[in-house]
Amino acid sequence: MKNRIAYLRTGLLGAALLGLALPALAADTPARPRVAITPPAGPKACVFDLMGSQGETYALARDITLEAQREGINLVLMPYMNEALAFEDFKAGQCDAVMITNLRGRQLNRFVGSVDAIGAVPSEQTLRAVLSLLMSPKSAERMVSGPYEVAGLIPLGAVYPFVDDRSINTLAKAAGKRIAVFDWDKTQARLVQRIGAQPVSSDIINFAAKFNNGQVDIVSAPAIAFRPLELYRGLGSRGAIVNMPFMQITGVIVIRHEKFKPGDGQKIRNVVSSRLEQAFAQIKKSEADIPSKYWSKVPQVEVDGYFRMMREARVMLTREGEYDADMMRFLKRVRCRYDPSNEECILDDE
Repeated sequence: MKNRIAYLRTGLLGAALLGLALPALAADTPARPRVAITPPAGPKACVFDLMGSQGETYALARDITLEAQREGINLVLMPYMNEALAFEDFKAGQCDAVMITNLRGRQLNRFVGSVDAIGAVPSEQTLRAVLSLLMSPKSAERMVSGPYEVAGLIPLGAVYPFVDDRSINTLAKAAGKRIAVFDWDKTQARLVQRIGAQPVSSDIINFAAKFNNGQVDIVSAPAIAFRPLELYRGLGSRGAIVNMPFMQITGVIVIRHEKFKPGDGQKIRNVVSSRLEQAFAQIKKSEADIPSKYWSKVPQVEVDGYFRMMREARVMLTREGEYDADMMRFLKRVRCRYDPSNEECILDDE
């Protein structure tokens, strides 16, 4: 994404003004002035992209919007470089659609927002199956929650721990370390405390700066954030990216369905589905572009422990209402379809 996208963002495009030059009626008749025709204004979409209208997510949003126009949906894009502001403006009715990270989107639809639960989607293969099922017409009812409807899910990549010291490659070594967590997502602080580390309240707009300035020891991010957020500064010569992703992060498009015609939500989901390959290709490119010197592997003996810890945390957070129980059961069925020998497949606590 031009190597200039940040953690999570996406949206839809504003209508352009069309000018018509009308010919002179006769040689001796003055030419009529040029008339600007403005297409009917459609619903407004707040689009979060740390790069604003210059970002790759916003560019993808324009592509999606152009296709949506062919379906009779004329969205007007409004770029936001602050996700919290885009979210609040959407809730306040300043815009009729919003493109934000699904982590924050969980507040609008807990079922769909729980896709980004820790360890719930362990691979690209699993994520592809999940997105295909969720954006099909069969899932249309679950996309609606009160006045809101999820009109699209876009993959942003696996989330990796970025550490300022490559010796931090086990859970035990993370104990006591300062880890950036989003203050509006309760699950992050709970997980950090569970491993004995110190949560440091942050947000999407400042977590990278805290890492780069040495205010925290560890942050979590997808590969697409590496260059635009200059996370290599925080890694320095001693840090590393631990090649043990603990979640897949997605972007979400949410609409206020009363502002759209019946069926528009599914039409937008169909358009987004047609763009998934483009998103997955960019994720692969972003990961491949990171120099190999930055990657660090988790000792194999630790891997099973990581997955067990993530599963236990996920079950606990679901029981406490942070994750949607129906979604957790759905994701488990998908995981066990691809890995039926996994020990979790014989358990019934999720």
